[in-house]
Amino acid sequence: MTVHKDDEKSVLARIFDTGQDRLKQFTQLWSLQTLTDLPDRLRNLWQQLIGSYWFIPTACVLIGILLAPLFVTIDQHFDRETIREITFAFTGDDEAARAIMTAIAGAVLGVAGTTFSITIAVLSMASSQFGPRLLRNFLTDTPNQFVLGAFIGTFSYSLLVLKSIHQSDVAFGVPQLAVTFGIIMAIICALLLVYFVQHMVHAIQASHVIQNASNDAINNVHYWYSDHCDLQHQRDVEHHDVEQFHSWPATPIYAPRSGYIQQIYLQSLITLTQEYGGVVQIHVNLGDYVTDKNVMGHFYQRPANHPNNRQKTTTPHLVVVPRAPDGTFWQRFAGCVRLEQRLAHSNDIAYSLGQITEIAVRALSPGINDPKTAVNCVQSLTSCLSIMMRRQPPSPYHFYVPAQDKDTPETVVKPQRVAILALVTHTPKISDFINVSLGEIRRYAAADLMVLKALCQAMVDLNYARVNKAQQQTLLHELNLIKRAGEENLSYQELVDDLVAMCHQAEQFMTDNDAKHRHFRYASDFATHIRQALQTQSS
Repeated sequence: MTVHKDDEKSVLARIFDTGQDRLKQFTQLWSLQTLTDLPDRLRNLWQQLIGSYWFIPTACVLIGILLAPLFVTIDQHFDRETIREITFAFTGDDEAARAIMTAIAGAVLGVAGTTFSITIAVLSMASSQFGPRLLRNFLTDTPNQFVLGAFIGTFSYSLLVLKSIHQSDVAFGVPQLAVTFGIIMAIICALLLVYFVQHMVHAIQASHVIQNASNDAINNVHYWYSDHCDLQHQRDVEHHDVEQFHSWPATPIYAPRSGYIQQIYLQSLITLTQEYGGVVQIHVNLGDYVTDKNVMGHFYQRPANHPNNRQKTTTPHLVVVPRAPDGTFWQRFAGCVRLEQRLAHSNDIAYSLGQITEIAVRALSPGINDPKTAVNCVQSLTSCLSIMMRRQPPSPYHFYVPAQDKDTPETVVKPQRVAILALVTHTPKISDFINVSLGEIRRYAAADLMVLKALCQAMVDLNYARVNKAQQQTLLHELNLIKRAGEENLSYQELVDDLVAMCHQAEQFMTDNDAKHRHFRYASDFATHIRQALQTQSS
């Protein structure tokens, strides 16, 4: 009995803690300090709602509950003779209406159970074949949620309409328009069932799953990487802060609690550091796991004699006085970082690329043994990385421009205020993304010639998108690792020679200055010998 009481207390404690966390998130969402990051916070809240399987079905149930009394009220003020002139309208008595609505309610509820069972089976198969982190893509699939919501929404609508059907001797008897609309909804649900089966058949195909994960990764790349170099805060920047802030007094910043970093609200951090007169450097990145004892960054307090301390704020005659972090600082910093107990979907590029990588790794496992799927994953990753290499990566340095002095007359030309360093973040390089995506596949496909040759071709394709020598050196280094993996793990010498020859041709092609204007196609020694023999015979 004591164990049950303890379990009950622990469940209630978890429910209370969860509710308290949600209340804190809601309070932080509407606090004055976080209004600058309000779009990002609302976007994260919307992603959490869409990521839950109950949101759209619940909305459909509410719509069904609202439509039932609406149509019944319209029936009360509608002419019966006009309804009879409508060809497809229901004009039966109360017994027929009650039978029809009862049949609709029972049928759609049974079909809803069937669709839910199909969804559970698909999720189980997807978890074993593609990985548990891909389940969110199935749960957040809007058509699946809408089909289930249409079924239970029709069920709720039918029950409420059934309740409003009276006997014939009552002044208002059968809500004919409401019953007619229920029949239409039942027909739509039948069509949705056919669509649901067809949609699930396509959803579980590996190519469809890879394409969805690739689109997710490309959207995250467009979110972080810009089309051009951002010079807004790079023309008149105090460069001495960028070079010397490490020599200022530093205070370690510990994580508010243990969990995965899902979001870092940059504007809120910039506002916080601006008020405390210093620079915050974040050493972790999105998707990293931290504990409450981890040092996830440092706060560098600006010296008292620093020239930026004389910059006027929005309040007249008030200057920024550097101060050490206090209790308010730590409370506000906790609101600038969102931590979750499980790794979920966010704007993290590495997480999106990791989904495609996980599909490839599972496809190479002995239980599945599907190297063609792994090749498709390599090609999708190549497309994502190619976009990243051509775009401008996000800068780790974030600045703010102080407000102008309000005491200065409007007739006086105000000097341009320089941007002041406020935040330094950790920005992964393209070599890091290649290592955690294509490099991970290389380590698992060391004994598969098809995948290794696909990786070699990926290096050539990425070479078309490179914009500097550092990217070229990264690709050549990865190409050398691919060749070494094949030499050490392929079972036949003929396979090793084939891979080495392709890597050698790819390396020569990538180091050519005119490579971006030519097409690369690997030709093995055997194929070259056959081609020469056929040419000799034809001549």
